[in-house]
Amino acid sequence: MKVLLIGSGGREHALAWKLAQSPKLGKLYAAPGNPGIADHAELVSLDIDDHAAVAAFCLDNAIGLVVVGPEAPLVAGLADHLRAKGIATFGPSAAAAQLEGSKGFTKDLCARYNIPTGAYRRFTDAAEAKAYVREQGAPIVVKADGLAAGKGVTVAMVLDEALAAIDDCFDGAFGSAGAEVVVEAYLDGEEASFFCLSDGKTALALATAQDHKRVGDGDTGPNTGGMGAYSPAPVMTPDMVARTMKEIIEPTIRGMATSGHPFTGVFFAGLMITAKGPELIEYNVRFGDPECQVLMMRLKSDLLDLLHAAATETLDQVSAEWSDDVALTVVMASKGYPGAYDKGTPIAHLPEDAAGGKIFHAGTALKDGKLVATGGRVLNVTATAGTVADAQARAYGLVDQVEWENGFCRRDIGWQAVAREKS
Repeated sequence: MKVLLIGSGGREHALAWKLAQSPKLGKLYAAPGNPGIADHAELVSLDIDDHAAVAAFCLDNAIGLVVVGPEAPLVAGLADHLRAKGIATFGPSAAAAQLEGSKGFTKDLCARYNIPTGAYRRFTDAAEAKAYVREQGAPIVVKADGLAAGKGVTVAMVLDEALAAIDDCFDGAFGSAGAEVVVEAYLDGEEASFFCLSDGKTALALATAQDHKRVGDGDTGPNTGGMGAYSPAPVMTPDMVARTMKEIIEPTIRGMATSGHPFTGVFFAGLMITAKGPELIEYNVRFGDPECQVLMMRLKSDLLDLLHAAATETLDQVSAEWSDDVALTVVMASKGYPGAYDKGTPIAHLPEDAAGGKIFHAGTALKDGKLVATGGRVLNVTATAGTVADAQARAYGLVDQVEWENGFCRRDIGWQAVAREKS
């Protein structure tokens, strides 16, 4: 089968690496890809915003499956356009992608189908939002309603922080994403990420992970798109996974089908495990980044089989097998991230992939034949081992071999799980 992978980040490098291992793969193309993805796929210079051009490429090259990595093309309706042309596509329709494209849409769905989540209100007026925040008090959470590249969420521990976040949204800090604001109750507990495939009717649970959102050690500093992750998440016990499927995922699949927008693709449920059990923080409609990297390191099954089954309503015919090993990834980012940072800084040396170790490219390019950093989050240094502590040690061993003057990372990814192992 010929496959076209859409995207250029660390998530897509991990998907390309895993797809390339499938005995059923004929040829893998990636648009636009990156230097790491080029090791596994032929890069094609398609404008992924030009849906007609993507469809024409697929038809001209007899593509059997399109895998859409990032959220923006899904929200923009790329999957709808391709499916209308008879091209099997992994990823939800624009209507179903509202689960990520609009925080308010997801909260309303939760309210309609009694899916456990924090209490909330939606606002299009700053004064009304501020009055509500003053009435509720801190801690409280303020979210830009639309896509803001992982940066439109403020967990405000004091009132002034929440009020400033409301101003940021309505003053245009997140563009059109902040035209509406969702204010929701602060949930106290441990965060976890849960992944599940859906073909519109059937759900196939994948695996769990835990992300580290804040930029600094000890979970300090501003939120980012994610500074590291590990899988599995110990807080997601078999009982918690079963409850998540029954109380959150299955009602969502039924609710989306009932509303006429059946969901095809991957649910990435951001959860807070509270004293009540699993509660939904938010949905993403694509694999997490950097969670995808640790999932792919642990997946033993053929990824192509799984994604094709989800795209063709045959998910009831496949299963997913996982390694018992722990996978852990450390994000190396450009100094200054998540604020302003220099682009095009040289990466002088990357270590070779070793047994149980792999570096995924997230924001790199080749300039005059030399590797440079082009993004905020640039490399995902990933390792597997029998314990979290050993995976952590192996990953940081690889980090220390990277020669990139403008790079930095957290030095404590997996700290909660390491502490658990020692206790």
